[in-house]
Amino acid sequence: MAKSKLWGGRFEANTSKLMDQFNASLPFDINLMQYDIEGSLAHVKMLGRQDILTAAEVKKIIEGLKSVKKDLEAELETDSFDFNEAEDIHSLVEARLTAKIGAVGGKLHTGRSRNDQVAVDLRLYLRDQTEQIMELILSFMQVILDLAEEHIETVMPGYTHLQRAQALTFGHHLLAYYFKLKRDHERFADALKRINVSPLGSGALAGSSFALDRDFTAKELGFSRACENSMDGVSDRDFVLEFLAVASNLMLHLSRLSEEIILWNSKEYSFIELADQYTTGSSIMPQKKNPDLAELVRGKTGRVIGSLNQLMITIKGLPLAYNKDLQEDKEGLFDSVKTVKVILELYPEMLKTMKVKKAKMKEAASSGFLNATELADYLAANNIPFRQAHQIVGEAVLFASKKEKELDQLQQSDWDQILGEYLDVEAEELKAKLSVEAAVNSHSTKGGPAFKESKNIIEKEKEFLAVQ
Repeated sequence: MAKSKLWGGRFEANTSKLMDQFNASLPFDINLMQYDIEGSLAHVKMLGRQDILTAAEVKKIIEGLKSVKKDLEAELETDSFDFNEAEDIHSLVEARLTAKIGAVGGKLHTGRSRNDQVAVDLRLYLRDQTEQIMELILSFMQVILDLAEEHIETVMPGYTHLQRAQALTFGHHLLAYYFKLKRDHERFADALKRINVSPLGSGALAGSSFALDRDFTAKELGFSRACENSMDGVSDRDFVLEFLAVASNLMLHLSRLSEEIILWNSKEYSFIELADQYTTGSSIMPQKKNPDLAELVRGKTGRVIGSLNQLMITIKGLPLAYNKDLQEDKEGLFDSVKTVKVILELYPEMLKTMKVKKAKMKEAASSGFLNATELADYLAANNIPFRQAHQIVGEAVLFASKKEKELDQLQQSDWDQILGEYLDVEAEELKAKLSVEAAVNSHSTKGGPAFKESKNIIEKEKEFLAVQ
């Protein structure tokens, strides 16, 4: 069966079968089916309002479009759809419509080009998907906030250069990712403003000689406005690039979290244990429990970034207005949307079901001189210049290392030897100040890991999520 096409009168010979296959986009732009029909319904209503089509013609086309949508949904649901039926989603819908209602179906395309048609379809699709992704991010943020509240006082080491640096809490660490996701949500919301613009009525590139009401179709489709330039309307893919850039940024955040989940889940750290539902085993090593979800997220980050890079390279040399190269704007986008959405559904469940090993975290935070900075701050608070205090504490760390002790394990005689020429100290007082909990709670500045400050931040963010 020959593919349905919206062109051909100018040609004496048919395209080759291989060219048909190479040119076709239906196997992936079938994703736009509901949006193509949604755009067509708005367009035909406008044609009726403008007396370009009769009321009877409009009614017949609307009924036909709704019937086509119902048929296609059933075929896709039952896997009986023939992807070789048409060149693209636009020709498919029009061919199905004409088969149902006759030649009047051909009037649907009055004042419209596939160029503005595909642009409006893509914007409707991306608006819908962006809103869904934003909701998933909010749900993810809620899960992280709940975990952060549960672990306000779960002490763990913080790291720089992948070395233990200072003591903080697991709740504080999770809040760092909460705020990264919050910014991602803001970026998607901002991108949505530029997605939600209607190109319908731009025609092939120069608008239309018909008296189209572009403001009506924009409002009918829920767009904030119609685009101001017809050439821009059909050639613009900035909104896709921006979405992919924001999605890539989100994936980078999740990849960084995945890297930490992978480390924490390892025997070397043993800070957490992931649930069986989100791990896999080895075909040869029975003892293995691999963090495959986290690893896949880390891996698929490159896939989403690759889609962004591919489209940037596609667009960089295109003259205005529409070029067939723009058909390459969809597969990477559809794949990225699917990837992001499934990750945003799975990842929170993995976090909710993981076991947090509090004792192991605290043990790690209590060794490796993570309280050295707190000792330097204590000396600085006792009128020793911080740079000198830094040097003194470095010497104290060296002293304790040789004795194979932590700073809070040193005795009075040790402190007399280390600090005797600078100030008198009581070993018990220092021990209290250098405990891991005291070290954490001493960092009570805004946004710090102190238990009280973390609680304050969490309460504010609960209020934020409650109104979203």
